[in-house]
Amino acid sequence: MERTEYPDGAPCWVDATVPELEAAQRFYGGLFGWEFADQGSEAGHYTMCLLNSVPVAGLMPPQPGGETVPPLWMTYLSTHDLDAVVHAVTHHGGKVMMGPMDVMEAGRMAIAADPTGAGFGMWQPGAHVGAGRWAEPGAAAWNELITPDGATADAFYEAVFGYQEQRQVGGGDFDYSVWKAGDEQVCGRWQTQDLPPQWMAYFRVTETDEAARKVTELLGRVEHEPRDTPYGRISHVLDPFGAPFSLIGPLKEG
Repeated sequence: MERTEYPDGAPCWVDATVPELEAAQRFYGGLFGWEFADQGSEAGHYTMCLLNSVPVAGLMPPQPGGETVPPLWMTYLSTHDLDAVVHAVTHHGGKVMMGPMDVMEAGRMAIAADPTGAGFGMWQPGAHVGAGRWAEPGAAAWNELITPDGATADAFYEAVFGYQEQRQVGGGDFDYSVWKAGDEQVCGRWQTQDLPPQWMAYFRVTETDEAARKVTELLGRVEHEPRDTPYGRISHVLDPFGAPFSLIGPLKEG
């Protein structure tokens, strides 16, 4: 669906730092059908990923001094008052890693780590509000925080972004909460000790098993084979550089 605005606290954009832009474009273009628009040397060759000519994600080469940073997908949470959110991050035990800074006329951004160690971005929209398409094949559809300490994460993000509801949907040993901004369920929080703290981006696909096969054909790797969940059929994968992300599609028929 088309998106022209996001409530404060909602994931609004994702981008990945990759060691080889051309190879990344071959992988993601082959997987999602994206086209690409390099923003030029002034923008550090930040590259918009386009779905039907609409920006849905970004790719960029490592910045000077960041060549050893592991490839990853960064989730950006929307805010209309970046300075206030950055202040709240530090006040509630997070750490600001970059910014706040202007990104030409596009908007303002900052990068931080929450108290459990997961990195995330913050985006104050200017000309660029975030992904122009959402939850359709080839676009991001969901974002979740993976953390070893759910209680600390819940308290931090509620204080910083004002989530009005944190609804537990897990049961037994599965500790998963859905976070809500306004009337919209915007993201999730999964407590687990099995993975490092991180924000995970889910991309919608028309058929999860076929998309997972394509990941392998394009020199990525399937970490967890497709499986049905109450919210769709998902698979956790790595791109050719090791950046993790997830696929989500309809439940498997039959």
